[in-house]
Amino acid sequence: MSLISRIRRCQAGGAAVEYALILPVFIILMVGGLSMGSVSMAANSLHYAVEDAARCAAVKTTVCSDSTKTTTYAQGRYSGPQISPQFSYSTAGCGHTVTATANYPVGLAVTTVNVPLSASACYP
Repeated sequence: MSLISRIRRCQAGGAAVEYALILPVFIILMVGGLSMGSVSMAANSLHYAVEDAARCAAVKTTVCSDSTKTTTYAQGRYSGPQISPQFSYSTAGCGHTVTATANYPVGLAVTTVNVPLSASACYP
């Protein structure tokens, strides 16, 4: 029996090779899933903060009496990752409008990608 035919028939180490091929893909999928979950949490918290601040400006006029107090209230309602969102308030358009923008940095293996997030809410 020649050496080449013995190598072809040998099954030892096949599971280790399959594991070595699948493990990096699995790790990338897991880390990517966790990162996208964190981005979704930040976006959801941003939407909640602007909706609650727009309602506060329209209904709770003693708490959110001016632009500064309304944006401060919105910053207090944001409970997502520490990305420092920028809030703004206006009464032009549909009523009491609060908007927010932020960049969420997603760290990749060799670089960081900024994912832009924005939210807007209007309460008449």
